[in-house]
Amino acid sequence: MFYYLLKYVLLGPLLRLLFRPRIEGLRHVPSSGAAIVAGNHLSFSDHFLMPAVLKRRITFLAKAEYFTGPGLKGRLTAFFFRSAGQIPVDRSGKEAGRAAIREGLGVLAKGELLGIYPEGTRSHDGRLYKGKVGVAVMALKAGVPVVPCAMIGTFEAQPPGKVIPRLRPVVIRFGEPLDFSRHAGLEDEKAVLRAVTDEIMYAILALSEQEYVDQYAAVAKAEEAARGAAEDKRRFPRMPLG
Repeated sequence: MFYYLLKYVLLGPLLRLLFRPRIEGLRHVPSSGAAIVAGNHLSFSDHFLMPAVLKRRITFLAKAEYFTGPGLKGRLTAFFFRSAGQIPVDRSGKEAGRAAIREGLGVLAKGELLGIYPEGTRSHDGRLYKGKVGVAVMALKAGVPVVPCAMIGTFEAQPPGKVIPRLRPVVIRFGEPLDFSRHAGLEDEKAVLRAVTDEIMYAILALSEQEYVDQYAAVAKAEEAARGAAEDKRRFPRMPLG
């Protein structure tokens, strides 16, 4: 109930006013039945903009940190994300990945829309990174189509670290559903999962026209942080004591 209050009364109209989203290809999202909407992830605001423009309810797999914050702020954030149709997912380790897949398959089994960001985390530089194969596992196990989606302009509106977004128009572009029924029963084949995931990422890339990086975003972030730390150490070496 609160989901629809957010969508149509509290948050949705405000987001449309602030970002003035141009929606393209909405007809590609099935009007009924289970499907996965797989998109790029450029901004914190992506979590709310896409649901605001869809005609159907969509459930996203979101990082567990949004649900475990301390104090009143943490509880309010968790309530808000749950009310907005988000499911907490622990992103650390293989068992966490399996748990996320179970949660996603549960949504699809009910004939609903599942939203997922195959990159696994927000892009820190606006580029599109290599997708994780969980989206392929769910698509093949559930036997559902995957609708590629591109968020365009949200990185410029609210890049990582920026709390208050800039007021600027964005584009939300949906592509034709991808049918992977030819791979039915092959969800345990690593090569098939990689090929399916890459096909999904290529479809997102064609819609978003981002620069593509054949590396996981989390790895790229860690490498950049390490380079930054090394540069800081070089520029500001510790002085010996005494």
